[in-house]
Amino acid sequence: MYLLSEALIGFFFTMTTVVFSIYLIRDVGLDPLQLVLMGTALEATYFLFEVPTGVVADVVSRKVSIVIGLVLSGIAFLALGLVRSFGAAILTQLLWGFGATFTSGADVAWITDEVGEEAARPLYLRAGQYGNLGGLLGIVVGISLATVALSMPIVISGIGFVALGLMLVVVMPEEHFVKPVRSEGERIHHSLRKTLGGSARAIRGHPVLFLILVVAALHGMSTEGFDRLADFHILQDIGLPSFWTFDRIVWFGVIDAGALLLGIAATEVVKRKVDLEHVNGAARALLVIDVALIALVALFGLSGAFGLALAGIWLVAGLRTVRDSVFTAWTNRGLDAGTRATINSIVGQADAIGQTAGGPVLGVIARAASVPAAIVVSGLVRLPALVFYGVAIRRGTVGAVRPDEVADLDAAAES
Repeated sequence: MYLLSEALIGFFFTMTTVVFSIYLIRDVGLDPLQLVLMGTALEATYFLFEVPTGVVADVVSRKVSIVIGLVLSGIAFLALGLVRSFGAAILTQLLWGFGATFTSGADVAWITDEVGEEAARPLYLRAGQYGNLGGLLGIVVGISLATVALSMPIVISGIGFVALGLMLVVVMPEEHFVKPVRSEGERIHHSLRKTLGGSARAIRGHPVLFLILVVAALHGMSTEGFDRLADFHILQDIGLPSFWTFDRIVWFGVIDAGALLLGIAATEVVKRKVDLEHVNGAARALLVIDVALIALVALFGLSGAFGLALAGIWLVAGLRTVRDSVFTAWTNRGLDAGTRATINSIVGQADAIGQTAGGPVLGVIARAASVPAAIVVSGLVRLPALVFYGVAIRRGTVGAVRPDEVADLDAAAES
């Protein structure tokens, strides 16, 4: 059920993303700063609601949270395909961000509950591959529909998300989720607050969760500028080749398909070569991946030739697919089931903080200097994360954080 859901989510989501930027640039008429502000609105909503909805998944039901998230996200995509103004498009991002917080953390917590932490680790990687395979089919369908109207794949993907959510109501099992016991007379909001407090204590006592939060924020800062400006850079600064008769939407399908294929291949390499069972396996893999991402994002931003830019964007997207799965495994190592969804949501909130804080700054850089400059800066934002990976690798054990280590980490975070 988990793998099928990930494949369908990849299918519907890619139907939208393959035309998302072109639709906003051509049909809605957004400029670079407005494109970044679209992402800022999404991530600000994510920031505000990520933890409260994560607590819902820990206290009420993982399944209920996932279904709500898919339905709300579907409605947001459906509305996005019908708008033609910046203001209306921003509102759809607010709804999408709210809906996405219900699925964030809940899906990982659900599969980990059902099969156990050890069996779930390889499933995180397999799920990424299934999502990419679904995405490949979504590219083909999305491009075909876009030849009729750019908004059509966005509208149909929205309908698909709603249908998937309703289907899961009937077919999704939830046999191992244990609701927290409430004492007589205790209200639901007291349970929510208790779960949130337990999650905060777990983060303070875990040797690497603080580091994970900081790395998540840096990752969010880096990805926001790249995601919002990469397509604009290709369209406006580099240009698409004219020696083939490809329409621009077909070119973006080729770009996305190549990225997904590289993601599938890279994930297979990680599955065979990286020992996620080892306490430092995920951190070491993430260190290597982020070093590569820093170089590749800078290369993409500085490239003026389409071939070089194409290779850069393929490699960046492929590595980020792998990174997401490995990061999920790193985050969920040794978590308590009663706070798993909430802690995953807190990590997602840290990512959203990074995107919300970094997005407008990178948008201003794009407008004041250039889009390539903003993209290069978005890559360099990852540099401090390398230090935190080193701290996590040196620590290498799961246990309580000593007071002197907390002070050291706080000082490093301030720097």
